[in-house]
Amino acid sequence: MGKLSTKETLSFEDFKKEVLNDYKIATVSRECSLLGRKEVLTGKAKFGIFGDGKEVPQLAMAKAFKNGDFRSGYYRDQTFMMAIGAMNIEQFFAGLYGHTDLNFDPMSGGRQMGGHFATHSLDENGNWKNLTEQKNSSADISPTAGQMPRLLGLAQASKIYRNVKGLENHTQFSISGNEVAWGTIGNASTSEGLFFETINAAGVLQVPMVMSVWDDEYGISVHARYQTTKENISEILKGFQRDEENNGYEILRVKGWDYPALVDTYQKAAEIARTEHVPVLVHVNELTQPQGHSTSGSHERYKNKERLAWEAEFDCLAQMKLWMIANNIATEEELNDIDAASKKEVLEGKRSAWAAFTAPFKAEQQELVNVLNTIAASSANKVFIEKHANDLAAIKEPIRKDIITTARKVLRMIIGESGQAQLATWITDYTAKTQPKFSSHLFSQSDKTVYSVQEVKATYDETAEEVDARLVLRDNFDAIFAKHPETLIFGEDSGNIGDVNQGLEGMQEKYGEFRVADAGIREATILGQGIGMAMRGLRPIAEIQYLDYLLYAIQIMSDDLATLQYRTSGRQKAPLIIRTRGHRLEGVWHSGSPMGMIINAIRGIHVLVPRNMTKAAGFYNTLLETDEPALIVECLNGYRLKEKMPTNLGEFKTPIGVVETIKEGTDITIVSYGSTLRLVEQAAKELESVGISAEIIDIQSLLPFDINHDIVKSVAKTNRLLVIDEDVPGGASAYILQEIIENQNAYRHLDSEPQTLAAKAHRPAYGTDGDYFSKPSIEDIFEKVYAIMNEANPAKFPSLY
Repeated sequence: MGKLSTKETLSFEDFKKEVLNDYKIATVSRECSLLGRKEVLTGKAKFGIFGDGKEVPQLAMAKAFKNGDFRSGYYRDQTFMMAIGAMNIEQFFAGLYGHTDLNFDPMSGGRQMGGHFATHSLDENGNWKNLTEQKNSSADISPTAGQMPRLLGLAQASKIYRNVKGLENHTQFSISGNEVAWGTIGNASTSEGLFFETINAAGVLQVPMVMSVWDDEYGISVHARYQTTKENISEILKGFQRDEENNGYEILRVKGWDYPALVDTYQKAAEIARTEHVPVLVHVNELTQPQGHSTSGSHERYKNKERLAWEAEFDCLAQMKLWMIANNIATEEELNDIDAASKKEVLEGKRSAWAAFTAPFKAEQQELVNVLNTIAASSANKVFIEKHANDLAAIKEPIRKDIITTARKVLRMIIGESGQAQLATWITDYTAKTQPKFSSHLFSQSDKTVYSVQEVKATYDETAEEVDARLVLRDNFDAIFAKHPETLIFGEDSGNIGDVNQGLEGMQEKYGEFRVADAGIREATILGQGIGMAMRGLRPIAEIQYLDYLLYAIQIMSDDLATLQYRTSGRQKAPLIIRTRGHRLEGVWHSGSPMGMIINAIRGIHVLVPRNMTKAAGFYNTLLETDEPALIVECLNGYRLKEKMPTNLGEFKTPIGVVETIKEGTDITIVSYGSTLRLVEQAAKELESVGISAEIIDIQSLLPFDINHDIVKSVAKTNRLLVIDEDVPGGASAYILQEIIENQNAYRHLDSEPQTLAAKAHRPAYGTDGDYFSKPSIEDIFEKVYAIMNEANPAKFPSLY
């Protein structure tokens, strides 16, 4: 589709054909919205949010969107997806129904409700496609403004590809950094902090980003006067406008019903962003939302008659129609014919999508009915089983829940009968076939999973010197950056001073500001930078200065990064490494260890807790060979401790999901990780003096956890278990205990009650005494173990208190 502003280079017939094609796409999209709402209200779909009222600006945006570009938007962009050829009618309805087959719902395979749009960056084996040969949409999420941080990274990737040497061969991801990242958001969502944080960061970084605000004056039922100062987002962002002396944004305003002005505006925005790498804000106002916010209610409840009348007149399709008639592009009759054809086409597409969605269910329904009737023939409960079979057969439009619940209920009736094994096998096979449709790809299923990397131990010269542990990290990062030109690291103080603990000392000077960079105090968008760049083939390491600060970014980690492979059914990935440091310092805000909160919020991201910097460096080396995201928590009080300098920097690899026994023992198994292990080791020495032999196991990896089940082997030997952690009671220690007792069945080997020793329920108090009285101490560990042994053998270990 060419620019309308250059229509003099086209014949009038070509120009007319292009405009009419746009109108056809818009009317198809509108009819999908109207019919989609009906499908929800009749119960065929569960919920719907549609893009009606936003069709024309999305057409204009699509005209400026090129191969290699990326979208990061929200759930009203269906017209755009149709206009770039990334979604058709059947796929629209398949998403609405929740079709679990990617061939029908390529957006998420039924894992997200309709309106969450994605393209496939990966093939069926998890390998990168050539992203420069297709138009790309990063997978949407529902949390308001949650698409913004990722958008920043998608745009920054172009900056990196344009400016970093050594990436010239990465042509499947970028062509000289010419790609634009396109963001969309509703005007009310610009009230979110993530929007402002991203807008500010993009202005600082000067990345090729075009940010569209669809402004229809409402956020659900709440008017703009309650959302935005001056009721106008572009007005209050005027300070971001670039000028001759200062970098900033280009800010453009355009009415959402003015087709030619929209086309011109988006062509201008694309040109600025693509060539100059300047971010552009496009404020599209005077938009409408004909069906209200969603299928949950009607906008007639909160819009007055005057507003509703204005919306009817300035509906973007109605205005586009008037413009075409006024400019002799089409007659009203011709346009009415297009309207009618679109209605018919959408209706047929909807029926086709529903038939494809229900066909497998009906086949599975009939299969189970046949099995039940066979079983009933020889069962004492024949009458009841036949009733279940008949009730199931009578369901005209069954779903899988109807099928499996019927089978499981009948199974209870035939315990001990000849048909039990047959039905039990059917249920097991059905579940094994069905469950992956809803549960696969939480982690990578490619050949580049963390389990594909073999351990490589650190090697040392006979004369290896003991150095500050930070130097092991620093020199290993040096090796990484030299070996992998696609790697880069950024965060607060990461660049100029080489991070607060000097683990990156001299790296910016050696590798440049694009690869080793400082970032503002804005954790959510630091994460977003990493997600977006990782989605475009780079290998970013996003640094969050302290573990406590991760809370600023936990929503992005949880809702976006952790779910990416899952919500795309394995067709997008972001192998981001998140670097932070935590445990054992002093004070409420710099020594927290909220690991229980973290591991339960970010399933889908590996959580690695190395006890020293050599182990941490090995994790970085391992992860760069995989295609999965991970969080590495370095020990905050370990940078100045002494470690030997390995000779195979950049090559040694710490295995993920594998524990390490760091002291053999016979009386009790103590399980811990991170900085606490040093206290455990000292306590174990003191326990030896009173005749207690403790075996110490370093977890190393919380997610995944002890994949070889080595801890239970230790418990089988010692018959006692203590989990020590500096999280709050019931935090990570409860998770660890469940893994060992329930999943590894360690209860079979216990002679004493398994116990945990955690920190106090409050945050740690300031100072050395605050640390001592807030978190487990050597004495706490000693006395906890001693008390367990006292219960087992009070004669040998008389009570201390």
